[in-house]
Formats: sequence, structure tokens, C-alpha cells
Amino acid sequence: MAQFKNIFEIFKLLDKSNCKKCNEKTCLAFAAAVFKGQRQLDECPSLGSEIIAKYGVKSGTQVKVENDRDELFEKLKKKIATIDLSLSAKRLGAKFSDNKLTIKTLGKDFSVDIKGNISTDIHVHTWLSIPVYNYIIDGAGIPLSGKWIPFRELKGGKTWGHFFNHQCEKPFKKIADTYTSLFEDLIHVFNGKQVENHYKSDISLVLYPLPRLPLLICYWKPEDGLESDLNLFFDSTAEDNLNIESIYLLCAGLVIMFGKIALRHG
Repeated sequence: MAQFKNIFEIFKLLDKSNCKKCNEKTCLAFAAAVFKGQRQLDECPSLGSEIIAKYGVKSGTQVKVENDRDELFEKLKKKIATIDLSLSAKRLGAKFSDNKLTIKTLGKDFSVDIKGNISTDIHVHTWLSIPVYNYIIDGAGIPLSGKWIPFRELKGGKTWGHFFNHQCEKPFKKIADTYTSLFEDLIHVFNGKQVENHYKSDISLVLYPLPRLPLLICYWKPEDGLESDLNLFFDSTAEDNLNIESIYLLCAGLVIMFGKIALRHG
């Protein structure tokens, strides 16, 4: 992370709107808090991901997950080969037979054998395989609470919140705005379920990217001069069953996949 010499180096990166969405009274107050180490730069909702990546992430996890996914995939595959998949299946409530652990991913069978090899009807990509590996290795198998919370309220949500908003929720909203039949496709193709409208949204849909990691999609249609909106919610147990980096990666990958479906059928 870049080191700032003074408050004004931080202030010039901000939009100076004093929107108060960061819970500071002014952008200058926010810049001062960042300079003192009391706040993180990625807590500003208006900053672009490029600026955050350059100045605002201490740990480098964003770079690791997005730029080194292939290397991470190979490490996790080797780790899978060292664990007892039958025990993992019991912990997760999954199936284990013929030396393969099988779970449901978006309604489809997704199997991993004792060498870490994957077999599934879904197109295998690192955005899906990495979260599945982590789910099998570290997922606690905690039953769902039924309590929905936004990404930012997850334990690691603050660190990844800005990226999640820009790479997941905003592009998903754009897809929903331009492709009106998207939600119907999600129900039929990915075993989604329309549920009672949560948070007074026009459409509420639940998908299961992983058995114990449901995703609630709430969409508000544009009306009376108001813009549309879309928010994603998770069960409060989400981080017990999958680490925050994999939750982010999984959702970003889903948005890419949904965008391709929209282009193909729109």
C-alpha cells in the first residue's frame, strides 16, 4: 500500500461530495481518519477499484485472488489430496461414494475425487473451483440461520465491501436493468427459487451456489423517477462455511456468467 505524506494526498483522491456514506461529516474528515490509521481508504464508496487496489488494500489479498487464481487453484487441489474426503462429506452433509465427494452447485452435481480432480456438468472455472475447494477444506458445515445480511455485515465484509459493490452488485444491477427475463432464466437454469419479497423489493430470488451458501437477490424496478436498485444478501453463517475471499470470487464469477447468458439470449 502506498504511504501518504499528508492528509491532502488522500483528500485529492476523493470526490469531495461530502456524501457522508462513510459516516464521516466531510471528505476531509475521512481523509484525516485514513491518514491517522483510524479508517481504511476502501471504506469510501465512491472510489474506483483501481485507486483502492493501488492505495487502499494492506494485505494484498485482492491481488492474490484475482491475479494469481491459477496458482491458488493448484495449491488447493494439492491440499484436497491430503485430506479425508469422507470426513469432509460427513461434516458438510455431502455425498461420498467411489472416492468422490459430491455437492450441489446451482442445482447441478459437482464432484471432487481424492486427487482433487473435478467432474461436473457446469463449466469449470477458477471462480467456481476455488470456492468449492475452500468449502470442502475449511467449511464448518454450520446449518443456515435463516437470517439474511448484506455483504458488508459479514465479518470480513468491510475489507472487501468496496470491491464487492463495484464487481458484483453494480454490474448485476446493470444486467438486470437491460435483460428483463434474467430472473426467469435464473430460476429455470440454476434451480433458483422465487421467495416472498424481502425488504419490499419487487423481485426476491434465492440461488444456491453452494449447499450452505445461499444467495438472496433483491431487485427494485425503476419507478416514478427513481433508479432501479439491486442488493445481494447472505445467510449470517456464510463466513463459517466459506472464507470471505471465496465468497467475493464466487459472486464476481456468477455475475460474469449471468452477463454471458444475458448477451446470448438478450
